[in-house]
Amino acid sequence: MQVTETLNEGLKRGYEITVTAAELDAKVTEKLTEAQPEVEMKGFRKGKVPMALLRKQFGQRLLGEAMQETIDGAMNKHFEDSGDRPAMQPQVTMVDGEDWKEGDDVKVTMSYEALPEIPEVDFSGIELERMVAKAADADIDEAIASLAETAQDFKKRRKGSKAKDGDQIEMDFVGKVDGEAFEGGSAEDYPLVLGSNSFIPGFEEQLVGAKEGEEVEVNVTFPEEYGAENLAGKEAVFTCTIKAVNEPTAAEVNDELAQKFGAEDLAALKAQVAERLEAEYVGAARAVMKRSLLDQLDGKVSFDLPPSLVEAEAQQIAHQLWHEENPEVHDHNHPEIEATDEHNKLAERRVRLGLLLAEIGQKAEVEVTDAEMTQAIMNQARQYPGQERQFFEFIQQNAQMQQQLRAPLFEDKVVDHVVEQAKVTEKEVSKDDLQKAVEALEDE
Repeated sequence: MQVTETLNEGLKRGYEITVTAAELDAKVTEKLTEAQPEVEMKGFRKGKVPMALLRKQFGQRLLGEAMQETIDGAMNKHFEDSGDRPAMQPQVTMVDGEDWKEGDDVKVTMSYEALPEIPEVDFSGIELERMVAKAADADIDEAIASLAETAQDFKKRRKGSKAKDGDQIEMDFVGKVDGEAFEGGSAEDYPLVLGSNSFIPGFEEQLVGAKEGEEVEVNVTFPEEYGAENLAGKEAVFTCTIKAVNEPTAAEVNDELAQKFGAEDLAALKAQVAERLEAEYVGAARAVMKRSLLDQLDGKVSFDLPPSLVEAEAQQIAHQLWHEENPEVHDHNHPEIEATDEHNKLAERRVRLGLLLAEIGQKAEVEVTDAEMTQAIMNQARQYPGQERQFFEFIQQNAQMQQQLRAPLFEDKVVDHVVEQAKVTEKEVSKDDLQKAVEALEDE
């Protein structure tokens, strides 16, 4: 077997691998010899089938296996000897292609882009600022006021007031199809919030403007896909007697409100809210400090980047930004998207930092534990209520999805590793100052 270099420019590499016909034949013979003791064939005892017959019966299939194994072995040995690490899967092409025939030497070309040598970084020269924000009383009160709005109550409007969207009406109603009342179509003292879309389409809109004491006829058509087959697609008339019109009002901030959110009393709720806010502030401060760290790392290193990685990243950035600007398009049925110079510049930064962090993590033996992966999967699974088990099983069987979850965990652990060795000072700031720093990141 012979490996000949055909290209060595920057990070681009090219090789021609030649496997002689004799080497392939020897490999096939080796495989047949290994299998012979276990082969059974009519007319022969187990293990006594002649080699010539085995070759005739199985030689063609084993030839393909031998060819693949020999080429794979040559590639692996090349990477082991050269120390090269391909940036992406090498491109391997058989020179003779369909013209190759048994008895010929096998020639394949292999091309790839090698990952660059990553320079060492002196982390002691990195200086970082960690913003520290405390949950002020005003922030806590504002958050609890928002909770009170979500737990809104209703109070009776002045008699004669017309119901508005968002109001709650209390009513009795009877629904009929073809003049006959139907099961489940009647209720008394039913509270309905207009605009909640809790009734079939078109129902609530017809009650806007209704007054206490009025009787309103609501004409609707049940959807074709309605759950009850006897009502699907049918026209119906609901006679609604309005008994009260109530306007929304925020719940009072007291112990009763706290208990609605699972706290023992208002003081306990305030403590929970303060803890949640400060956890959010810590996360925001970390994002700001991480950006500062990445900016400093980006300025400390310079090395050649594999063009294929940069191009793929630029295309991904361009594609993502296009879909953000065109949210109505959910598939790939759109014009070709070309990466701009701005996309390429951002892609170069991402690739450079990605390679650097990977190298730092590898040298520091940073690993994502099984427990950390399990927690990450469970966090994602919570986004699919009722389907958590199916999601968990899907991730377990999908290596690509596992890598997508593992990558940010690995990056954060590498960042923590670098931060531990950097000079970090803390600075107390207000929530507004922290928010401005976060917004500045989003604007970049």
